[in-house]
Amino acid sequence: MAADALEELIESLKLLPGVGRKTAQRMAFALLEGERLPAQRLSRALAAAAERIRRCSRCRNYCEDQLCAICRNPQRSAEILCVVESPADLHALEQATGYGGRYFVLHGRLSPLDGVGPAELGLTLLADLLADHPVSEVIVATNPTVEGEATAHFITEIATAGGAQVTRLAHGIPVGGELEYVDRQTLAHAFGGRLKV
Repeated sequence: MAADALEELIESLKLLPGVGRKTAQRMAFALLEGERLPAQRLSRALAAAAERIRRCSRCRNYCEDQLCAICRNPQRSAEILCVVESPADLHALEQATGYGGRYFVLHGRLSPLDGVGPAELGLTLLADLLADHPVSEVIVATNPTVEGEATAHFITEIATAGGAQVTRLAHGIPVGGELEYVDRQTLAHAFGGRLKV
């Protein structure tokens, strides 16, 4: 029976992004070493998260209440809305910028081949949100992939119909990057989007 439980733990850990069989085995063995307090703590945290965490009814970010802390915060500007693909993207922007507006989290990007359409991304909710609470600017912060660009185009149509100005995160050469090592598409995009100094 222990081998079955161990195999189930390894298979469960493999469900995490970027975790293969060997890494899952190392994690499982580490959790089972010694007094097993870390394993018990992880088990309790996972159970609590699965039971209590839901999506914010306004922005779809993860939270424990009807509205997340950002949507409840009266200091956040309701005039600007930043649309991101994932809660991880929201978290990255919060840590790296001084952005003081609100968000809308898609939990993915348009991918018809994978069965991800506008309904799965909550784009009807976004359109309703913009109709009920008009904003002056919608910042499209999707990733610069084919799917991300298609999603950005769809969001732009929704936001423009709602009367908002639409802006897009800049793409280009990373700080500290050297031109000779930048891929052709990024270099072409950066060159085409150059700014006056």
